[in-house]
Amino acid sequence: MTMTDPIADMLTRIRNANRNKIPSVTVPGSRIKVGIARVLKDEGFIGEYSVESDGPKATLQIQLKYGPEGEHVIRYIQRYSKPGCRRYRGVGEIPEVLNGQGISILSTPLGVLSDRECKEKNVGGEVLCCVY
Repeated sequence: MTMTDPIADMLTRIRNANRNKIPSVTVPGSRIKVGIARVLKDEGFIGEYSVESDGPKATLQIQLKYGPEGEHVIRYIQRYSKPGCRRYRGVGEIPEVLNGQGISILSTPLGVLSDRECKEKNVGGEVLCCVY
C-alpha cells in the first residue's frame, strides 16, 4: 500500500514517540526527511539522527530529546502544507511560530531550511511543518 503523505507519517511517529517518552524513533528515509531531521537537530529539538541503509531502502533513526526532569522538548509538531493543499510563502509571509519561540520548516530551492535560515538567505518556499 502506498503512503500518500510520508512527511506527515514521520511527524506522527515523532509525535507519538514523544508523547510516550520513547528515546528513539525509526522512519523510512528520504532526502527531505533527512533535511527535516537536520533542521530539528540544528534548532535543538532532537538529539541525534542517523541514516542506515540496508540495500535499496534507507531508514532514518532519530534520537528524541527530553529535559532534565523528563519534560518534552517538542511540545507541538504539526504538518502545515498538505499534498491536497500546498502552501507556498514568500520570505515576508513565512509564519512566525509563538513569536519566534518555535520554528517553521520550509522546502526551498536551497534545500530544507528553518524560517530563520530562510530570512537570512532571503528565500521562500513550501512550509512543511511548524514546531515548538
